[in-house]
Formats: sequence, C-alpha cells, structure tokens
Amino acid sequence: MTAADQVASVRYIVDDVRAAIDFYTTHLGFTLNFSAAPAFADVVRGPLRLLLSGPTSSGARATPDQAAGAGRNRIHLVVDDLDTEIARLRDAGLSFHSDVVSGPGGRQILLADPAGNLIELFQSASRPGPTP
Repeated sequence: MTAADQVASVRYIVDDVRAAIDFYTTHLGFTLNFSAAPAFADVVRGPLRLLLSGPTSSGARATPDQAAGAGRNRIHLVVDDLDTEIARLRDAGLSFHSDVVSGPGGRQILLADPAGNLIELFQSASRPGPTP
C-alpha cells in the first residue's frame, strides 16, 4: 500500500509516448521522471505519478479487450485560476472537450491528451473566481 507521503500512480494508455511526454510537461506542469520511449514513460506533478504506456508496453498488453474502452475516468488537476489556465492552453493551440461547468464545489473544464485521455482542470469554490 502506498504511504500517504508517497506519490500515487495512474496509468494512461497512449498511442505515442513522446507526444504524451511533450503534452504533460509542456502544458500541465509535469516533469519527466523516466522514459523508455517509445514503449513507456512516467511523469510527475506533486504527488501524482502518471504512467504513460505505449502500445508495446506491458501495461497496454495486459488490458483485456472488454476493459480497454475509454470511460469517464480522468485525472483531476487543481488550478488557482481556471480562466487563466483556459486562456493559456487555448493560446497554446489546445481545445477543450466541455464547456466550463459550475457546481457547489467549484468550476471545471475537460481537455484530452493526444491519445484522448481526459484531464479535468478544477478551481475550488473556496478560491476567487467569476460568478457563473
């Protein structure tokens, strides 16, 4: 079991490991921890270690066909200013897969990595931001 002071790891299956490394390190503040591209790499942001498994990695081969489809699962990244992040990422040429959604806990928007894996950018309601 991972201790509370260690990183938590999430595996994303990607089509192109190098493109995924570039996406996460360039746009979302991850740092490259290890690369065996084109098969595998891992990137880290705070306590999150994201395992990027390409088609030839053991992680991708171990996924049964019935479990291989994309679902609504996503990593959740907290940001201080959602509007600033949206503008920054749009300026970098990225597009979003949802509009901004507001709820009692805060505001969020979805984007996807080059393989289509979802990332939720979230600003807590306890942080200042525009009123919906």
